[in-house]
Amino acid sequence: MPSYPPIWATGTMQYAGVPQDATDMFNSIKAGIPNIAPRGTRAGDMTGVVYDDNADPACWWTDTRCTSPKLKGLQPDVTSCPEPNSWGFTLDDGPNCSHNAYFDYLESIKMKATLFYIGSNVLDWPLEAQRGLADGHEICSHTWSHPYMTSMTDEQAFAELYFSKKAIKDILGITVRCWRPPYGDVDDRIRWIAQALDMQTVIWTDDTFDYDWVTLGKDAIRKNYQAIFDKQTAGKYDSAGAIVLTHEIDGGTMELSQEMLPQMMKQFTGGVMPVGVCMNNTQPYVETSAYTYPNYDQWMAGTRSISVASPTATGKVGETLVFLTGSAAPTTSAAGSSVSTSPSSSAAQATSMSSGMSRSATSSASANASASSAAAAQAAAQKSHSGVSSDRAVLSVAAVLVGALAGAAALL
Repeated sequence: MPSYPPIWATGTMQYAGVPQDATDMFNSIKAGIPNIAPRGTRAGDMTGVVYDDNADPACWWTDTRCTSPKLKGLQPDVTSCPEPNSWGFTLDDGPNCSHNAYFDYLESIKMKATLFYIGSNVLDWPLEAQRGLADGHEICSHTWSHPYMTSMTDEQAFAELYFSKKAIKDILGITVRCWRPPYGDVDDRIRWIAQALDMQTVIWTDDTFDYDWVTLGKDAIRKNYQAIFDKQTAGKYDSAGAIVLTHEIDGGTMELSQEMLPQMMKQFTGGVMPVGVCMNNTQPYVETSAYTYPNYDQWMAGTRSISVASPTATGKVGETLVFLTGSAAPTTSAAGSSVSTSPSSSAAQATSMSSGMSRSATSSASANASASSAAAAQAAAQKSHSGVSSDRAVLSVAAVLVGALAGAAALL
């Protein structure tokens, strides 16, 4: 029986074979989801939407660039690297079927990134998804089908996050604790659902707009990169570094990234690195015993990997996602209000990811502590998979095909 919604369709719980644990999890939190109405369409049409920009009651990023939630109990979005002149290196919309040459290049220069994976892409390209982890990159979620998340109903928003997280678990064997909203579109209702699913929201300080290179031309994207370099020269990042939005959505974005990386590494003297590294979050997954990444000081000293197990597909259609133990969802209230919106705490769930602090503000012990539419392009992508060149490799692919992907394969 299928264990996922249809690939590239809006996340839903309304399909035959929906996992019981997903239903139970949603039922355990839905009463506490903040009463904030959806806005616009999944494609971002906000025609007719009325919103109070000045009060910004929902901390709606798309409208006001708000990253500090108005509801108490919600963690602020991760928006920058705390270390001066550092570059949080992120790649959205993967995995991509044509990324092997680019990933070979990243390996050759010992560079790692934070990869924000779309759940539908993970099922379309399981080998490529596994390579990202095998090569030592940090993995986060980028939803199931890449919609404007504030347009989703409560159930759809839950499904978009839950099934992206489940796809990554089933194919890679890790339970991620971070996510990036497509287009940056997030508000306190969506943050609440994400935090209930043990995922910290990650935004960005700078956007290269590389996803639009076909329309804008590569020279325009080069100028966007140069604008970030110019801000660094002017001292913009002397107090705290950047997190920059870039993509592995196609060959053009990866070619531009490869072209720009030497200048990035030369100019950003605080280092170019995954977001987890710059935040001193050395264990970004629930599976802490098998995955440990360098802290900031270790990275700057040349360490690129501490302990990263090979990706392992579970092959279990009905496997339940394991969250950290704790309350079922955030206990939140509007600023200045004592009204709680927390649901029952009967379900096993999680605290959100611990954000690290600048090394100048913490001891070394603290180390343990996109905006583009991928759907149209990726839904039309070829259905053949390229090989994985990393010899650390892709395990249990047969289990993927007969287990975790059994239902999804019928939809391709």
